[in-house]
Formats: sequence, C-alpha cells, structure tokens
Amino acid sequence: MKYYLVAGERSGDLHAANLVKAIRKLNPDSSFRGFGGDYMRDAGVDIAVHYAELAFMGFAEVVSNLNKISGFIKQCKEDILSNHPDVVILVDYGGFNTRIAKFAKQKNFRVFYYITPKVWAWYQKRALGLKKNVDRMFVILPFEKAFYKKFDWDVDYVGNPVLDAIKEHQADKDFISKHHFRENATIVALLPGSRKQELLNIIPLMEEIARRFDAFDFGVAVVGNLDRSLYKTLESLPNVRLVQDQTYDLLMNSRAAIVTSGTATLETALLKVPQVVVYKTSRISYQIAKSFIRVRYISLVNLIADRTVIKEFIQRDANPDKLTRELVDLVSDQEYRKRILNDYDEIYGILDVGSASANAAKLMTKYLDNGV
Repeated sequence: MKYYLVAGERSGDLHAANLVKAIRKLNPDSSFRGFGGDYMRDAGVDIAVHYAELAFMGFAEVVSNLNKISGFIKQCKEDILSNHPDVVILVDYGGFNTRIAKFAKQKNFRVFYYITPKVWAWYQKRALGLKKNVDRMFVILPFEKAFYKKFDWDVDYVGNPVLDAIKEHQADKDFISKHHFRENATIVALLPGSRKQELLNIIPLMEEIARRFDAFDFGVAVVGNLDRSLYKTLESLPNVRLVQDQTYDLLMNSRAAIVTSGTATLETALLKVPQVVVYKTSRISYQIAKSFIRVRYISLVNLIADRTVIKEFIQRDANPDKLTRELVDLVSDQEYRKRILNDYDEIYGILDVGSASANAAKLMTKYLDNGV
C-alpha cells in the first residue's frame, strides 16, 4: 500500500509520524512519501518538502506569501500525480490541505483527513467542502464528532494524539543540571510558539516578564528549525535558559507556564502545569479573524472543557501588568492551582480513549481493505 501524507507544521509532523508507525505495524510493506518534517523522516517517510518552508501564519502573513504557497501547492499536486498513492492522508494544516483534498478527489485518489481543520472555529460552512472532498475524516477532539453531525456527516473520533505522545514520553532525569537551572529555583516555562511570526509577537512580552521575576528561572521552549537569533533578547537574560526540543521535560519541571495559543496549551494541561494563554498577531490579522470567530475560547483546554479553566490574554490584554498578576497567582495561590489541576484531570479523562494513532491506523487500513 502506498501512502502520501501532507503535514505543514511541527505538531502535524509529530502526529503524522506516529500514525505512520502505527500503520507500519499493521502493514509492514507499506511505503510512505509526502510533505512533512524530521519526525516523519525518522519514521521512514520520503520527504518531498520540509514543513519549515511552509510555516506561514495569520491572514496578513499568508497573503504576503501567496505566490510561495501557490508554488508549494503546485509542487505537492505534481508529486502526488507522479507517485500515484493508494491514499492521500492530510494532517491538519487546513488552508493548504483543503486545496490538496479537492485536487486529489478530482483526480480520483482516496482522501483521508487526520486532525480536522478548525472549521468549527470560523467559516463553519467549510465543513460542506470537506465533506465533498474527503472520503473519511478522523477527528481528535470529542466535540468535533457532534459538530460534523450537524452537516449529516459521520466522522470518526479516534482520541487525541497529544495524549499519546505524553504517555510515551520518557523523562530526562538530568534535565535540571543539563540546562543549568539554579538549584531549587522556581521554574516557569515559556512557550512562545513554533512559527517565526508567533515569536516576533510574543517574545518581547515574555522578555518583560522574565525581567520582572528575576528570582524565577525561565525555560524557553526553542524550536530547532527556527533561527536562534529570534530568541536572542531572552537568551541575554541571566535567569533565562533556552531549551531546544525538550518541551515536555521543561514542562514537567515547571511550576507554571506562559503559553502561546495552540496545541501547546493542551500539552501543558495534560502534563499538569498551571498556565496562562497569550496570543498576539498583527492588527489586520486580528481584526479579520475577530469578525469570523465562532467560538468563545482560543485555547483547546477551555474548548474541551467548555468553560474557562485557564485565563486567555489576547492582543491588548496580553500585556506585562495582567500577565504579572496572573503568574503570581499561578505560582503562589494554592487553591487556584488546585482548581486548575482538578479541571486538567477532567480533560485528561475525556481524551483518554486509547491511542489515537493506533485507532486511526486500524480504521484507515480497514477502510482501505474494504474500499470504503
């Protein structure tokens, strides 16, 4: 069986790699090619284009790179045609992958989508386009199954791959000494994101917080494929340590975390670290997004719980004064911490339905074998 996978960012790369491993256990002779990253390559996928070349975020940023994105879409289509896979598996990355889904369907390729685009957040009628172009949808958030049911579409809920990755993680017992954190210091994790534009918007805010709390040690989750110079203002501070590609170990040793909205908010919750969520983008991108958003929250934690578990500071609210007050509470207020951790336990239980990768792989191979 020949599989073609398309993932456009770090989290999709990780989850696609775990899916490949699960499929390979069921079908050892399968071959894999696609757009992705280092995780997929390590899992045995022949990578046509690395996702680092595709990482654009925000409306304004996407518009300014339309020619480049169009070129990659064209390259992806040509690569699919030349490889003629049995199935195209799209992993998250909605703006890019919805176009690939339409193309692949028109060319009579079977199309599976693993980790749905967030059409429930805005432009909800995009679900109809997905239904038209996708043969089977495999969703990872429990409320998504009910959402697609409104469009008369029975999708498969397979569990959440973030929980899979956390369960499989082996803690680094030498983490503290390896990264030269001060002995017995309170550690606060800073997760500024995995894309350049996120860092440009969030790092100045995180730098100011680190300056205000010189008694704390701050660990910055650094993404290896981004230019190290993006972190230079934080790196220059004496109470800041840069931690590359060890985000889970950083969180496991942290008292609290400041997290840019995204998958990292869920990872932080499942690792039981009280957090505050921040999000800043360009003024134009924010105004456009605000007019279309159809959900009450931006963090997956609050969306899954369907209530405010953690505070979200967006745009002007993401300022040093508000963040300072919240960080003090997250570190010191025992009752506040206890409430957050109890809510995290509830979210963990909701998502704990077995391995998402294994569940998706079993369903995918069954559908392919049965021609569904």
